[in-house]
Amino acid sequence: MSRANWRPSGRTWCAATNRERQIQMDLPAELPTYLEDWKTEYTVAFALLGSYARGDAGPHSDLDVVRFVDDDKHEAEARSFLIGTGEGATGRNEDARAQHKPRHLLVVRSTVTPSQVESWFSDPGQAVNIIVGLRDGRAIWDPNGIFAAIQQRAEAFKWTPALQEKADQLAGKELVGWIEEAHKGLEGLRRNDTGRLLNARLGLSWGLAWVMRLHRGVLAASDNTFFSDVISAVGPETKWARLLHRAFGIAVGGEDNSLSLREEVTSGLLLYCETFSLLKEALPRDDFALIEATVSRIRRELECELLAAYEDPGGPAI
Repeated sequence: MSRANWRPSGRTWCAATNRERQIQMDLPAELPTYLEDWKTEYTVAFALLGSYARGDAGPHSDLDVVRFVDDDKHEAEARSFLIGTGEGATGRNEDARAQHKPRHLLVVRSTVTPSQVESWFSDPGQAVNIIVGLRDGRAIWDPNGIFAAIQQRAEAFKWTPALQEKADQLAGKELVGWIEEAHKGLEGLRRNDTGRLLNARLGLSWGLAWVMRLHRGVLAASDNTFFSDVISAVGPETKWARLLHRAFGIAVGGEDNSLSLREEVTSGLLLYCETFSLLKEALPRDDFALIEATVSRIRRELECELLAAYEDPGGPAI
């Protein structure tokens, strides 16, 4: 049996299960050596997260390795580096062009402390990002069952009323935070200023998607699925979902894929208004007035005929 078919357990290597062996087909042969180098007296577990853990990695995927440490005296960190996988890599996700070329794999190694683990389950902003990833994760070295226990907590995780309250607080702060981008969008439209419009587009697309993801407690499987996950949670046929598509420059209905930057930002501004409409009953009182004033400003500053073109059922299918 080759070294690639073995996995670390304790301080030694033992035979992998069939499922682990299938997942590890794409892992570099050098990884065990790196893991040994990364072990310290305070390291309690290594785990694999992301696409390699799920078994759907491609030739350009990065390898996410998490190192768990035993107390909070050690700094949580993330480091990225390349591992050369040599020539003639035979991973099942390699395409024909890459099979006979040297390949360098991007490895992202994160060090996680016990308090950070606790925040994964108590902070909704972290929970939506990590819970599904933990469920899909694979232990690489877990002699005392530390990662296994974390994974069991992830499997049992529930979105509680207490988490919902925290999520709504965060969503309100996020909406306040994106007010500046809304103002930049309005000013960019007035001046036809590309710089301001580009600045606004980020917050009025990604930012508002994140707000809704927090509010709905959308546990995304990965960064790559968060768009479809949040659309599904809100409803693909809703006005909010159609506006989000357009804010990202993705045409909907019978439109072609030639949305201008101005159209994207205008859709993003309307998305801000629609997000407020959906969240207003849950927003913290301290944030409500400021967000409501911003929505009123957007509706006032956008010309009536432009607003009508986006909201009229006979206009663009937003």
